Amino acid sequence: MLTRAGIVRLLGDAGVDVVGEAEDAEGLLRRVQATRPDVAIVDIRMPPTHTDEGLVAAQRIRRDHVDVGVLVLSQYVEPAYAIRLIEDHPQQVGYLLKERVFDVAILLDALRRIADGETVVDPTIVARLVGRRRQADPLEELTPREREVLALVAEGRSNRSIAAELFVAERTVEAHIKQIFMKLNLREEPSNHRRVLAVLAFLRS
Repeated sequence: MLTRAGIVRLLGDAGVDVVGEAEDAEGLLRRVQATRPDVAIVDIRMPPTHTDEGLVAAQRIRRDHVDVGVLVLSQYVEPAYAIRLIEDHPQQVGYLLKERVFDVAILLDALRRIADGETVVDPTIVARLVGRRRQADPLEELTPREREVLALVAEGRSNRSIAAELFVAERTVEAHIKQIFMKLNLREEPSNHRRVLAVLAFLRS
């Protein structure tokens, strides 16, 4: 309750219109149905069992309301939940640690990106996954710089933002991303969102 009240206060002070609050998953689904917000902010663990009710509700929101984005919050680094969320609905979703949302700039940036159709993954989860590699790693062919670019793509960063972070030209980032798509065998097709598919390959690896 305190976390929810704090987030509502932060958003209100930043000029964001909060159209509803809910204490549990069922209440959340009813509020989304009634208000159709741009983005729903959802705690991954909700009553009654405090396991994955929020994640299930988030997936249902994306399934039933394609115009409503979802930002899932978690107390812990749980990459499997992030992968589960993005695999099922790879656009207009985000996954952040709760500690991150009390920096209003980070919260607002994530909400804007999700509302614009992007995918946002907490940098801590990205860092954890960068340190893990499985056998037959699909990213093995990527250069260190290409992996660095892909990690920033996984955070939901735009090409311009990545270029600023790495102190390179935007066209250099575009060239890296083109190489990433080619090495991951992600062909340009109308039904494919290649940035999201590349992020999924990154998360799975």
